[in-house]
Amino acid sequence: MKRKRSGLLPRVLIAIALGVALGLFVPDWFSRIFVTFNEIFSQLLGFMIPLIIVGLVTAAIGDLGKGAGKMLLVTVAIAYLDTVVVALFGYGVGSAMFPGIISRVGTADDIAEAVALEPYFRISIPAMFDVMAALVFSFAMGLCIANNKMPVMKSFFEEFRLFITRVISNLIIPLLPLYIFGVFLGMAATGQVFSVLKVFALIILVIFVLHLLVLLYEFVVAGLITHRRPLKLLWNMLPAYFTALGTSSSAATIPVTVERCKVNGVKEDIADFTVPLCATIHMPGSAMKITCCAIAVCLMSGIPVEFGKFIEFVLMLGIMMVAAPGVPGGAIMASLAPLSSILGFDAEQQALMIALYIAMDSFGTACNVTGDGAVALIIQKIFKK
Repeated sequence: MKRKRSGLLPRVLIAIALGVALGLFVPDWFSRIFVTFNEIFSQLLGFMIPLIIVGLVTAAIGDLGKGAGKMLLVTVAIAYLDTVVVALFGYGVGSAMFPGIISRVGTADDIAEAVALEPYFRISIPAMFDVMAALVFSFAMGLCIANNKMPVMKSFFEEFRLFITRVISNLIIPLLPLYIFGVFLGMAATGQVFSVLKVFALIILVIFVLHLLVLLYEFVVAGLITHRRPLKLLWNMLPAYFTALGTSSSAATIPVTVERCKVNGVKEDIADFTVPLCATIHMPGSAMKITCCAIAVCLMSGIPVEFGKFIEFVLMLGIMMVAAPGVPGGAIMASLAPLSSILGFDAEQQALMIALYIAMDSFGTACNVTGDGAVALIIQKIFKK
């Protein structure tokens, strides 16, 4: 499940504020302490990314099973398709609007200039294998587990997924605020931070509006398929939206989402099946937000926003969203693999992605949860329940 993340957001905001404030007057020797920490932490992230793919994707594919019901497969397919379509929508809007926004703010400089301080020392932690090898292995092993009786291997990868989830929740996530503090401390020391923060504010505003448009699109599609009034269906789901907005937790919102689906005429067995499943695999708001953030960071870094690259990124991102771990910040952590392997993001660019994503995390969760109601309506129509 996508669990509560409200505790992470305040820590990240405090880290950004402290990094900006202290970076304006502390000496370079002090800043370099945190630059050194960031260098080590980025090496740890690079080491973990292939393991995260193996731990999450293998278990997610294996969970489908050879005898997976038709309703399960259809629900997974709809969740993936919707996630990809919404992410591509985010790419279209972002690639059209963000260049003008960023050029007006005047921050087309390379992000490397914002973190130009050198660490005191470097430690190399090479990955056990690269990202593509991890993906190929995960798909091959996951499909074997799903289509054959391999209880020992299935149990192993379920426990490996638990290990990865624990590493993310107990090691990486707690250190993220310190990592982000170091990044913004370095940017403040080199005078780039205020331009970056201006871009953040404008991008967050645009993405909030896009979330509302995504919900309209999802319920227009559901309304057309079910021959119901889309705005009425969406209106009935608003209690789930505001519950998720307040809790930043799709898991905590499940009872409200199920109840509102029933108000929309979804039968109890469909709602009880679809909503908990979609709370885990249906993350279009998060995927769109990550895509838009990636475009913004590309433009700030001077990386070309190529359609071919982003198609590849979005298709892989959809898989990573289905397999995202149920921990705070799980979606953005799972997306680090395609961000680094496809878009070529380095550690500092990934840190900006994490900060920008978490700054508006609750809006993505609310979009995901509310859209689950549209999926439930479509599933009921398909299976004529």
